[in-house]
Amino acid sequence: MTVFIIRRLLQSVVLVLVMSVLVFLGVYAIGNPADTLIAPDATEAERIAIVEHFGLDKPLYAQYGKFLANALKGDMGNSFKFNEPALKLITERIPATLELAFAALFITVLLGIPLGLYAGFKPSALPSKIIMGVSAFGFSVPVFWLGLMMVMTFAVILGWLPASGRGKTVDLFGIPVSFLTWDGIQHMILPAINLSFFKLSLIIRLTRAGTQEVIRSDYIKYAKAKGLKSSRIILVHVLKNILIPITTILGLEFGRTIAFATVTETIFAWPGMGKLIIDSISTLDRPVIVAYLMMIVIMFIMINLIVDIIYSLLDPRVRLEERA
Repeated sequence: MTVFIIRRLLQSVVLVLVMSVLVFLGVYAIGNPADTLIAPDATEAERIAIVEHFGLDKPLYAQYGKFLANALKGDMGNSFKFNEPALKLITERIPATLELAFAALFITVLLGIPLGLYAGFKPSALPSKIIMGVSAFGFSVPVFWLGLMMVMTFAVILGWLPASGRGKTVDLFGIPVSFLTWDGIQHMILPAINLSFFKLSLIIRLTRAGTQEVIRSDYIKYAKAKGLKSSRIILVHVLKNILIPITTILGLEFGRTIAFATVTETIFAWPGMGKLIIDSISTLDRPVIVAYLMMIVIMFIMINLIVDIIYSLLDPRVRLEERA
């Protein structure tokens, strides 16, 4: 396992370097932030001074070289809009995004696996058909439409839950969190459900398919013949075998949840990284955009590494060295 982790980390360094080039070129070759930074009535001398101050007059390779040298020191540059370190702006909003992503993952696991197991064991039952119908709806409905409908229904018409914001937070080990306050939980319910709906549908279908495949296996028939309790068959024999693909999908979907929470965070005004990146794109705030994308790349790499390790623990037949 040690050899695998070291090898994966070395591969990750190369991957991050390649992605930094692609991200930098992709972001810095599009648009001109000077158009948003400089007032329309600014003089030519003021325009030149601002362009030189932000280094926008230098060739692209020179800008990348400066970016890479500073990034190795932990400096992603200063935001054009906020005039603060881009990495600081990102890290200040990471807790809010991670909290929302973990809440969505919790809902997905808490509901998706049991509902999928039930639908797999009793595919002809009416509740199973309802479960699969809801999951089909979850695959087809756009996230932004579902979010708007939830706001309209539960916040505007019924007035049960707040429509926007993060609510009251308290510090946990110096990090502000909202899940420890009732006001924060109320603010989190709608965006967490909205963010988890597609993933919940995916896990329900994956669990159902895995369950139906496993229950036809000989060892399940043998376990039933031995007179084992249904709960033991489900927890020990069925769930353990279907958790392997589910873990892989959950790991990948968790990374996607963090990366693509922008729509949900924008609809519910959730103060996370997604809302920040939308605002930064609208003003062509290049340092923040690059810092955000690089942070997402690193998160995906770490999540994939953790998933591989968990995969090997669930199935000892898998050698991590063979998966490298």
